[in-house]
Amino acid sequence: MGETMSPQYNELASGRWFKMSLAEQMANIGSEVSRALNWQKKERKELSIKAFNRALELLDMTVSSVKKYSTLKELLRVREALIDFFYGVNEFASSEILWRKYFDHFVYLARK
Repeated sequence: MGETMSPQYNELASGRWFKMSLAEQMANIGSEVSRALNWQKKERKELSIKAFNRALELLDMTVSSVKKYSTLKELLRVREALIDFFYGVNEFASSEILWRKYFDHFVYLARK
């Protein structure tokens, strides 16, 4: 987890990320989660973890900017469940399909 931010994420963290709508931010987070799931399916654990760590980095940037309590609460629960899915014992019984469906809604919203 000691990975440094990529130049792409440095640029996002310096302001561009915070100009995106929540739907766009979540769609981008979902892209990284999707990459992590794809690598996981191919049994490429190192690449899966790197993609998941990028998703967490983006999610943390989103969390840091949210002002509405209900949104913050949902984002923190999503974060907790994702960590449980990728690093934990999957206590929340999430699945690849669940995560893909969850983030697909944001992709749809972001494209509207």
